[in-house]
Amino acid sequence: MEISYKWLQEYINLPESPEEVGKILTGTGLEVEGVEKVEAIPGGLEGVVIGEVLTCTPHPDADKLSLTTVDVGAEQPLSIVCGAPNVAAGQKVVVALVGATLHPASGEPFQIKKAKIRGAASEGMICAEDEIGLGVSHAGIIVLDTSGPAAQIPNGTPAARYFNLEADYQIAIGLTPNRIDAASHFGTARDLKAALNRPLNMPSVADFAVNNRDLTLDVRVEDLAACPRYAGLTITGLTVGESPDWLKKRLISIGLNPINNVVDVTNFVCHDLGQPLHAFDTGKIAGAQVIVKTLPEGTPFVTLDGIERKLSATDLMICDEEKPMCIAGVFGGQNSGVTAETTSIFLESAYFSPTSVRKTAQHHGLKTDASFRFERGTDPNIPVFALKRAALLIQEVAGGVVSSEITDLYPDPIEPFRVLVRYRNIDRLIGIAIDRTEIHRILNALDIQADEMSADSFIAVVPPYRVDVTREADVIEEILRIYGLDNVPLSVTLSADSLSEFPKTDPNQWQSRVGQLLAANGFYEILTLSLTRPAYNDAIRSTLPGEDVTLLNPLSEELSVMRQTMLFSSLETLVYNLNRRQKDLKTFEFGKVYHKIQNDDGTSRYNERMRLSLALAGNQEAESWLQKGQAVVYHDIATAAQRVLNLFRIKSVDTQPADPAIFQYGLTYLVNKKPLVSLGLVQPKLTKLVDLKQPVFYADFDWSALLKLANTKARYAEVPRFPEVRRDLSLVLDKAVTFEQISRLAHQTERKLLRSINAFDVYEGESLGAGKKSYSVSFTLQDPTQTLTDAVIEKTMQRLMTGFERDLGAVIRK
Repeated sequence: MEISYKWLQEYINLPESPEEVGKILTGTGLEVEGVEKVEAIPGGLEGVVIGEVLTCTPHPDADKLSLTTVDVGAEQPLSIVCGAPNVAAGQKVVVALVGATLHPASGEPFQIKKAKIRGAASEGMICAEDEIGLGVSHAGIIVLDTSGPAAQIPNGTPAARYFNLEADYQIAIGLTPNRIDAASHFGTARDLKAALNRPLNMPSVADFAVNNRDLTLDVRVEDLAACPRYAGLTITGLTVGESPDWLKKRLISIGLNPINNVVDVTNFVCHDLGQPLHAFDTGKIAGAQVIVKTLPEGTPFVTLDGIERKLSATDLMICDEEKPMCIAGVFGGQNSGVTAETTSIFLESAYFSPTSVRKTAQHHGLKTDASFRFERGTDPNIPVFALKRAALLIQEVAGGVVSSEITDLYPDPIEPFRVLVRYRNIDRLIGIAIDRTEIHRILNALDIQADEMSADSFIAVVPPYRVDVTREADVIEEILRIYGLDNVPLSVTLSADSLSEFPKTDPNQWQSRVGQLLAANGFYEILTLSLTRPAYNDAIRSTLPGEDVTLLNPLSEELSVMRQTMLFSSLETLVYNLNRRQKDLKTFEFGKVYHKIQNDDGTSRYNERMRLSLALAGNQEAESWLQKGQAVVYHDIATAAQRVLNLFRIKSVDTQPADPAIFQYGLTYLVNKKPLVSLGLVQPKLTKLVDLKQPVFYADFDWSALLKLANTKARYAEVPRFPEVRRDLSLVLDKAVTFEQISRLAHQTERKLLRSINAFDVYEGESLGAGKKSYSVSFTLQDPTQTLTDAVIEKTMQRLMTGFERDLGAVIRK
């Protein structure tokens, strides 16, 4: 919603700047989204003033130039060289001062500078109409009529003020649906009245009068539920034409286009008072009747935009004796509107049911200024005042006389809301005790009266235009927003559980936690480009989820596609560091990968996912006198990955071999059958693509999937009172059997006592036979309720051995 600053000033005294007013409105709950300067003409005549020509003599070296001295209200008159034939001493003129930028009617803007013209100094310019954008005439300078108001204008007065062209400011308010009472300049001014404790200047309708009764229409309302109040009057003898400048400026200042003087007045009153109006050409009203009713389902109706619409049986219509003329509260009809030939009108001002208007507007897909207000709830008590205001304005700008009494059909007046308010609840919800005098000052300023007052409570009588204030908490909110949220201090004992809840999973917080964990374990964070070489994606094309996202205007062939994996970004970083003799490297990176997917209908959709990558190369630790350097192994990348999973409290995962297109060997961890992280030794053919000659261990996390598992709560248990027992077994197995299979089978076999299982040695040799290997495995057993006996331990181990022999073909060597 747009509000004009100068228009607002007609309702309330506002010495504050537009920006300050915006802050005040935001504090009351009417959030101001921006303040924009609106100039009647380009430049707003800034630096242009009214001056008086004191002397005028011919230029000694130019026949068509004159030397003038001009009083512009400064200490000394200005010397100005003027080429206009009509310049003369004693004239009131328009002067552009040095530094002013003029925007002529045609041509480019130009700045006034001190100059010498044929040897004579010139300190400004006396202006013609076209030179300042006021018109197109260049016959001579603008000469003001000194017999009129211009004679009283002090020299130096800004020309924008004289021509009534002072800049306005458009205040954009993000109006929430519950605050429809503020959808007008009057409504906005009401909040300022309460916040600033200043009176309102209401427009007067005291001059309204019925001039005759020559055109009285029969008005009937057949659906009182959809139209509780309907008012109207007729005006005859008017002339439809262009609106005066003041009216056009008001509409333009809030982004509306002027149409004609009658329609412009209805739009003006809508945005002035918040009451939509509609004007009908009485010459098109058949039978001198106005009937508010519904019509049969499917009745055709052509609206002002020339579109034929099929009416619903619930659409409330304004009809005459023969036909529908308007969709009530939504849109006018093509055959009843005001045109240049209109000489008399029926002016409508009504209160329509918000539910009725909302259903109709949604049914026809129509959103208008009128429906915006009616469907949220207008003030049922303002239609007649708005009618008188509009009638006076129409008479002012279009002439005519009021030719009927005001018809006001309002059989069941809408009563104010009565809400019980207790002082203790005001103090409790706001958090501080506000003086009761201030409470009632605020409520009175908001037109909320107090009734049945006692020491503990009162009845708040809320006007029906405040459709959002129907409960005690609503009344308290009104007090608080005017009192000011900033005026309520935070308690020093404010506890965390009294604050609003934050999102359960904060991606930034988790990223920080994981980054700190990895940094603490010797990893360095890297940040690389999302652009990469097409060859990288081509090298692992079979494993990618979609097509490449190709740049339309790439900087180079090497940076022409978006990456589908972060592997090569990490490899390039390793190469860069290795080439600078940094051999032992641990890196991690948070970043996105991108791909394109073809839909079945031939269209494409783009997808991006967040990933976390880890990379290891070189030695685990730098060599020293204590130990020789040991090259990183699979266990190192697996340990780093496990630490990340432990931070998220992910204990149980399934595994499968990692993608052989990327890893020479490795594992993919799955949770709920979905890949979470893949890790292992990168295929040598991929490292060769970046000219990397040493092994690299790499881990790739699906960060989005990881975050979904971040809400696992920590579980706590009593420290066991009974000791653990360890037993070891040596298992001779086929080489194809993995330790993961051993561990899974052990936990399936013994669910109650088995706490952990660990492989502490692996052996392969000729003594075992071809295709065999031996695992030395330890089993930790514990019963939280009692000390384990030898019999229980022996029985448990026997059950495990039987399972290994039966399911894995193991040979047990104790």
